[in-house]
Amino acid sequence: MADKIIVTQVRSAINKPKSQKATLVALGCKKLNRPVEKTATPQVLGMINKVKHLVKVDHV
Repeated sequence: MADKIIVTQVRSAINKPKSQKATLVALGCKKLNRPVEKTATPQVLGMINKVKHLVKVDHV
């Protein structure tokens, strides 16, 4: 079974590039401090790596 991770946006996307804002939307981050559960696929891990300074990641 695939690993699950919880992604939580902890910093604002204001004054960040459009690509980083789009990545947060693709991850499902809608508001600050709202956790989203994702499957740890290479695509999701790459998106998290792109916005690692804006999110917190916990392994389930």
